[in-house]
Amino acid sequence: MSLLQKVKAAWKEDHSLRRVIKNTSYMFSSSTLSMPLTALQSILAARTLGVAEFGALGVITQFAANVNRLLSFRMGEPVVKYMGEFMAQGKREQAAAVVKAATLTEAVTSLATYLLLFLLAPVIAIYFIRDPSSTRLIEFYGLMLVANLIPETSTGILQVGGHYRSQAFLNLLQSVLTCMVLVWAFLVHGGLSMVLLAYFIGKVVLGAGMTGYAFYQAGKMLGPGWIKVPFKYLPEGRSFWKFAVSTNLSQTINLFARDSEETWVALLLNTTAAGYYKTAKAVMNILLMPINPFISTTYPELAKTIATRAWDQLKQLLRRLTWISFLWNAVALVVLAAFGAWLIPTVYGQEFGPAYPATMILLFGFGMANVLFWNRTLLLSLGEPNYALAVIAIAGALKICLSFLLVPRFGYLMQAGLLSAYLGISVLLIAWRGLSRVRKQQEMAAEAA
Repeated sequence: MSLLQKVKAAWKEDHSLRRVIKNTSYMFSSSTLSMPLTALQSILAARTLGVAEFGALGVITQFAANVNRLLSFRMGEPVVKYMGEFMAQGKREQAAAVVKAATLTEAVTSLATYLLLFLLAPVIAIYFIRDPSSTRLIEFYGLMLVANLIPETSTGILQVGGHYRSQAFLNLLQSVLTCMVLVWAFLVHGGLSMVLLAYFIGKVVLGAGMTGYAFYQAGKMLGPGWIKVPFKYLPEGRSFWKFAVSTNLSQTINLFARDSEETWVALLLNTTAAGYYKTAKAVMNILLMPINPFISTTYPELAKTIATRAWDQLKQLLRRLTWISFLWNAVALVVLAAFGAWLIPTVYGQEFGPAYPATMILLFGFGMANVLFWNRTLLLSLGEPNYALAVIAIAGALKICLSFLLVPRFGYLMQAGLLSAYLGISVLLIAWRGLSRVRKQQEMAAEAA
């Protein structure tokens, strides 16, 4: 049988893969259209601001996002797991209780998040950006947290309902609006405040659009009176809240170990080094963007497959998705190695040339994380969030300690190396654990049969 015939046969027989690819195609189409817009956003912002202010932009946007992650319970993951299970079982009251609890929890934490950001803004301005006048910019940009009260819950509802097309459209709309304002800022030689306004508008439009459409679909899926369902229908034994707390802890650890890179570099070095680092991460995000849609579309399918104990189908799905991701990452590596040293200074400007070595170093860790992008969602679907939590906690603590010890001496390239090592090691361990659990479950099922 030829390779083409094998591919056709696999596509025909693997219903899970077809559903993942179909849902991913909507997100991928949006990503494909958004990719040049995202690249243009980064380039316009960099050329408008210069390296140092581009680094300050990274600190402000990352700080707001990270304060949000600090208090967020990642309610999208509990919603996908529990709402998806209850909907599959026809238990709409229980599903409605899950959505109601997630909505109220996330709304309260979003408001608390902005209050915390408001209080910390002067500290970030003085010690990280080293410009007290940027306090007002931080406070302004943080208002997008109030406009995005329940983004995680909204995303979870739409994922359970299979509404990926609407998410793709809203993501594309966000990119278009942000890009339009950035073009204007570039033409009129606007400053940091105008660039922040561009990102602020995009975030507000995306959050409001997702919330409105998610509530509309929730009414259709759960019934018009779903918001009145009492909390007594929540899962017994506090499993819902334990799951939410576990995912929140995982996010908090990643907040310090993975998602605060520009902030750490600005603190340990300066905003110019942070500007180089932000550029390297921007290039990585563009190259690896096509794989990102698979993460959200694969999770519901993994949960469904595990719920039905279809272990062979699960392993087959993971194997094929891994090959798809591996091939794309191999292409990204070749392109970056061949053209990156010329492309980055040509597109961003000559002063951004030092970002290229950091980009190559980051490609290892991000490439590993993208090839095995299903590592954490597999454990979540198996009901084992605590193993991933332990791995990233230990690896993250070691990485942060080494950052304070080595980065002031060896520079931002050392920070890139530490992040790559953190991603590679933690992803491999979590993926190994997930596959081991699947093999064990499969053996138990065979013995029982």
